[in-house]
Amino acid sequence: MVKRVGVIGGGQLAWMMAAEAAKLDLELMVQTPSLDDPAVARLLGTHFVVQGAVDDVGATAEMASSCDVITFENEFVDLKALGHLAKLGHRFYPTLKSLKPLLDKYEQRQFLQEIGLPVPGFADLSAVGAALTHWENGDAVEFPVVVKTRRNGYDGQGTFVVRSPETLQEICEKLAHQPLLVEEFVPFVKELAAIATRSVSGDVAVYPIVETQQEDQVCRRVIAPAEISATARDRSMAIAQTLLEKLEGVGTYGIELFLTADDRVLVNEVAPRTHNSGHFTIETCVASQFEQHLRAVADLPLAPAKMTVPAAIMVNLLGFESVDFESTQPDSLKGGYGDRLNKICALPHTQVHWYGKMASRPGRKLAHVTLWAMESEEVPTLGDRAKQIEKIWYES
Repeated sequence: MVKRVGVIGGGQLAWMMAAEAAKLDLELMVQTPSLDDPAVARLLGTHFVVQGAVDDVGATAEMASSCDVITFENEFVDLKALGHLAKLGHRFYPTLKSLKPLLDKYEQRQFLQEIGLPVPGFADLSAVGAALTHWENGDAVEFPVVVKTRRNGYDGQGTFVVRSPETLQEICEKLAHQPLLVEEFVPFVKELAAIATRSVSGDVAVYPIVETQQEDQVCRRVIAPAEISATARDRSMAIAQTLLEKLEGVGTYGIELFLTADDRVLVNEVAPRTHNSGHFTIETCVASQFEQHLRAVADLPLAPAKMTVPAAIMVNLLGFESVDFESTQPDSLKGGYGDRLNKICALPHTQVHWYGKMASRPGRKLAHVTLWAMESEEVPTLGDRAKQIEKIWYES
């Protein structure tokens, strides 16, 4: 029986996971580089925290000696080093085998293509360089294209839209020290996401498909459920189901998707962890993505992945200037953050999750707000309410 779950990472995802652990009578322990990280404040003592970088296998070994199972808040881990711990009998969920094809974006593309899931055209840029003419599926390349670093990119970091062969040459020279993926630029009409969980026994639960809206390559808001055709919804759900079954993954996954004008659905990226696009589940579903993830890794039955309200919108609150906070309490935040946060907290059918980070910088995720409709006639007003929140938060 699982009683204590170790989490590699101590950011806001682990922070929200910690809030759900008590519901399942589970203890949580985190491995994190800084004692100022959000999850630390939610744990009941330093014996539930191991200080160390997320790729510090020595710190992971220390945590594993006190935990029944280890899971992940992020993908920035050393799989080879963790493999030695797995051979000693320590359990990891998702399994290291299921993580292997996902951590490198080029290898992820190859895996998705091999299992028959639809993906944009792609190629290994370190192999073809600026002489890019065809994708690996044989289709001719047309500009613009998208270049991504193959490891450790998130929130648009390490992603570049390239509009000419000349600019591609410049990118190749500038980033010659690291492997790169290049792929087809998809003229999508919407970006979607599927949050799905698979248990140890193989049960899969997929939450309603959502629309994610990005600005400057960072998610600004999530609309649940997405306003899409039944065909696009079914295709998205089938992609999530197939992916988790083929991976034999255990835990919650975030699957980012592109929807095209002709109702095709393509896989953009897969995150083997709980995901920003699933935060709406905390207030608006039978069980949140974090509870569902803990259920999966602790070998407990999955809960229904159903919404309990007609619709919801999640709004990310991003930093708009560089500020060091002396306290994480909203009332004492510098730079006008506290006043704005209090105004948003006063709105009806609205829940603010302030992550308790000690510093702000432009574009950094500091909090999210979930707002929901209690009745179907309130659904059309959700967009206006989301705009009201953003107006309060980003007021100049």
